[in-house]
Amino acid sequence: MRRCGIIGPRTLRGVYGEGKAIMTAGYGSADAGPAGPGDGGYRPGPLPPRIEPAAPAHPQNAPGQAPAAPARATWSPPPQQGQWGAAPAAPAPAGWGRGPAPSPAPAQQAGQPPAGATPGAGWPPAAGQASPGTPGRPPVPGQPPVPGQPPVPGQAPAYPSGPAQAAAAPRGRWLTVTALVLAGLLTVVTGVQAYQIHRLSDRLGDTGRRLDAAQAGDGTRLDGLESRTQALEKQAGAAFNPEAVASAVLPSVFRVRAGNSTGTAFAIGKPAAGGGTNLFTNYHVVESLWESGEREVFLERTDQRFPATIVRVDEANDVAHLRTSGKFTGLVAAPAAVKSGQQIVVVGAPLGLEDSVTTGVVSAFREAGGGSGPVIQFDAPINPGNSGGPVINGSKQVVGIATAKARNAEGIGLAVPIKVACDGFKIC
Repeated sequence: MRRCGIIGPRTLRGVYGEGKAIMTAGYGSADAGPAGPGDGGYRPGPLPPRIEPAAPAHPQNAPGQAPAAPARATWSPPPQQGQWGAAPAAPAPAGWGRGPAPSPAPAQQAGQPPAGATPGAGWPPAAGQASPGTPGRPPVPGQPPVPGQPPVPGQAPAYPSGPAQAAAAPRGRWLTVTALVLAGLLTVVTGVQAYQIHRLSDRLGDTGRRLDAAQAGDGTRLDGLESRTQALEKQAGAAFNPEAVASAVLPSVFRVRAGNSTGTAFAIGKPAAGGGTNLFTNYHVVESLWESGEREVFLERTDQRFPATIVRVDEANDVAHLRTSGKFTGLVAAPAAVKSGQQIVVVGAPLGLEDSVTTGVVSAFREAGGGSGPVIQFDAPINPGNSGGPVINGSKQVVGIATAKARNAEGIGLAVPIKVACDGFKIC
């Protein structure tokens, strides 16, 4: 065994060559001169181990590959003898000098990689093993599979199941909390909508009640309007209309001829007993025939002539009762006494002119006095021939029988109240 001693600079120059540093030898032939058997510095013997730069802490990934998962900081047993295999023999690099090369370290003598070296960083993996992260080779158990490589059957999970389950538990709790919050919000929204629907229902109910009340009020107002309209129609009908009054009474008014006298007569009341029509006229119209014992007179109207008979007379009130076999519509006697200012229509045949109509107002109602009965004073113009004609109010009712007018005066006419005639003859 050779004894090792301290090698100085001079010795180094003799062994490794002149002017060369030990740390640069073996990295290239450009720095060393030619070597061979004829070189004085050539010494056969074992070569020193090849020293490679330490692998980086994080190996660089090949283009197109996903970054490899970081190595687990766990203890691994040292590789067994022969695991890495014997290093291939290489020619002696230029620049190595004479003398025996330094002996390799005990850990390196068995073909093991240097400390800090990893498979794939210049050292091939042992037989039956694959370099982690090497494309085309199965991943090392315990390491996550390389992207694009299928997992090895029976391979252990990339990460322990305990921490994964622990990480999934908080996530499940967050999902539960989120679901509860959403359910609460949904409950609140549903409650608000239900309250709004309830309020809308109440408002609709109030609106319906108001509409019903309004319709009821409108119905009441309509009923009131209808009643008022009917009352107005009645008032309008009761309003004085000489044309309407004349049209209603003219068919019941006749010109009467009693001998040489001419006057007016009108149908009154209900039909006579045994048929026919009852009529009123003045006694002074038929006086000459009555005194002579004759009882027949004639009723004339528009070229028609009807015979009539004098039934009874009232000389005191100047009224005569006639009857004809013809059927005519009798006029209606007014139930109430006439009043001053009331408008009237007088229909007759003055001077023989039948169907003549004049209008006026009641001037006064004169009570009986001086041996004569009560009379109605009016201002409607009358002339000889109007005697016995009806005096009609605005309601088309007979209020009196025209009898006379004042001589040498205008606007003063007199009529017998219809009540006097009806009470005396009982035919109204």
